[in-house]
Amino acid sequence: MSAPPESGAGAAAGGPAASPADGVAGPQSGVPAGLDPAGTETPPLEVVVVTGLSGAGKNSAGRVLEDLGWYVVDNLPPALLRPMVELGARGDVRRFAAVVDVRSRAFSSDLQEAIRVLAEAGHRPRVVYVHARDEVLVRRYESNRREHPLQGSGRILDGITAERALVAGIAGEADLWVDTSDLNVHQLRATLENAFAREGRTPPLTATVLSFGFKYGLPLDADLVVDARFLPNPHWLPELRPHTGQDPDVRDYVLGQEDAGPFLDRYTDVLRLLVPGYRREGKRYLTLAVGCTGGKHRSVAIAEEFARRLRAEGIDAVARHRDLGRE
Repeated sequence: MSAPPESGAGAAAGGPAASPADGVAGPQSGVPAGLDPAGTETPPLEVVVVTGLSGAGKNSAGRVLEDLGWYVVDNLPPALLRPMVELGARGDVRRFAAVVDVRSRAFSSDLQEAIRVLAEAGHRPRVVYVHARDEVLVRRYESNRREHPLQGSGRILDGITAERALVAGIAGEADLWVDTSDLNVHQLRATLENAFAREGRTPPLTATVLSFGFKYGLPLDADLVVDARFLPNPHWLPELRPHTGQDPDVRDYVLGQEDAGPFLDRYTDVLRLLVPGYRREGKRYLTLAVGCTGGKHRSVAIAEEFARRLRAEGIDAVARHRDLGRE
């Protein structure tokens, strides 16, 4: 299920996020008007900046955060980010989210500077970068008969290419990448809920173990990629072919291979080494991608097992299967 540009993935995700012209919306609205944002010292806030590619679902992500109790402002110019945060901090707002996109023309450098200033002021800014593959974005725009905001007199793809170049700087600094190419509205909600439904507490490291098929391409949002194709393929066993790695017979076959146990043990040791470093560096979201040929048998079983092991290590881990059911 593909989402149309911006509005699509959020059609089932709650009411619309507010724009500056409408004021701010959400469960924590009611910040006192008329306060001078350059005034006295303010308590630190949790701040999330949602940005990324037009049509990828930024506004939809904002609606999910709004439903989770965040105070959300849509299409906020980067220059207004700190004044809005400080204004909210003088009220009862403790979690503030802003959707920022290329409609704010002085985009990349201004946004990076605004985030730096917020961090120096003691707030806790995080960046969520929402993106999708080019062909998915083109299809969403065409299905809604809308123009890309940067295409001008060119094609939709021209606008997408120009925007990718514009957001490259902030994309590289994002705390969380969300690829909506293959997500429906419920999966988008689950992804953000897993990352942000923390009731104001500082979140621990959250891991997504994502199975995929190499023949459908590498996941763009993967931090680590594991190749499970060295294991025998259940596809060639007629009694296992119709089943998936979530079924006990396939799982037992895959995990029962001679090399499966040592592989899982040694890679778990690698993760034990990496996770403390990620935490020290402030990384809060980890995506471990596990691939096999089609994303149906081996990668699914291995991903489920990695998620189980990570949970046993005290990490909030969930297994997701990108290409399951695609064959």
